Parts: sequence; C-alpha cells; structure tokens
Amino acid sequence: MKPVTIIRSLAMPLLRDNIDTDAIIPSREIRSVGKTGLADGLFAGWRYTDPDKRIADPGFVLNDARYANAGILLAGGNFGCGSSREHAAWALAEYGFKAIVAASFNPIFYGNCVRNGMVPVQLDARQIWEEISPRSDELTVDLARQSLSTASGKNWTFSIDAESREMLLRGLDAIELTLQRADRIEQFRQRDRLSRPWIYLSSNENRQ
Repeated sequence: MKPVTIIRSLAMPLLRDNIDTDAIIPSREIRSVGKTGLADGLFAGWRYTDPDKRIADPGFVLNDARYANAGILLAGGNFGCGSSREHAAWALAEYGFKAIVAASFNPIFYGNCVRNGMVPVQLDARQIWEEISPRSDELTVDLARQSLSTASGKNWTFSIDAESREMLLRGLDAIELTLQRADRIEQFRQRDRLSRPWIYLSSNENRQ
C-alpha cells in the first residue's frame, strides 16, 4: 500500500443508512478473486437500470458528472454491513475512493478499508448530513491530525485506532506491521523457549 497522509478531493454524497456489501458490489459482479476489474460493478444494482450495465440511471450519484472525480464518499450509518466480502473495499478503492466518511461502519468492512488503503472517517450523522454534505465541493482529510475540513475552513475531528492509523500513515499491511516488531517477537520467543521448552519439541530446529 501507499502511505496516506492528506486526502484533498471532491466528495460524493450517498447519504443512505445500511448500505451493505451486496449493494456496494453485487455478487454477480464478482468473477474473480483479484482486486481489479470490479469498479464497473460498483453499486451496479443502483447505478444501472439493466443487468447488462448498458443503461446508466441518471438519477444515481455515480452517474452525476459533477462527482466524476470524487475521491471521498459521504454515507450514512452502518456502512459496509452484510457479508464480509473484501471485494466491496476493492471495488471502492479501484473506482478511486480514498476515504469513506460515514456515521458508523460495519467492523469487518472498517478493517477492510484500512487494509486496502482507504481512510474510514466516522463522524456524527448530523454533522455529515447537515454540516459537511452541503459544503462538500472539496474536503480535506488529514490523517495525521485526524481532521476533516472544508475549503472554507470548517473543521471536524475524528477518531481512529492507533494500529489502523499507523498502517495507513506508513503504507503497511498487517504482515508488514507485525514485522516491524520482529525483534520484540524474537525476544519473547527466546524467553518463552526457556520457560516452556516442551512447546518447541516438535519444531524443525529441535529435530536437527
């Protein structure tokens, strides 16, 4: 992943609660286990009026030319609920979203956002609907300061757990984050070997 520090982008309002992962990427749009080729199927059930995706629904926000280059998505509560499919995060990221601002997130989807380089910004629903959305021509997400602001200077702060913040700021996946603590892990392993040697009897090292 690439490190994330500041995201400055047009914001797309999709102010609905309980947007589930099947709405984000319908199962019929998942044809591989890869992370690419999913953007065209993003919100396909709402975005198109036919299953062959030939006719775009002009009333759906993804088809609104005003938001063609949006990199921030505004949503309601319980975003990413439903199944745990990571394809939902993949589709959003491939489309170009770098941050999701929502009143709340499904915990699994929240983690999938972080592990795919998108910043999950949780704010009060009233703030999103009444204060941020009307001023969302351009928003700035500053992950280091944990703030979201408008071009006019209006500012809100958000919380994010330390591990997720570190992963995004440093561009690390979960394995890379663990390896940053390799020395401490090895120190624990050596102490544990002394206190519980029987645990290691079946290891390759003890067979030699």
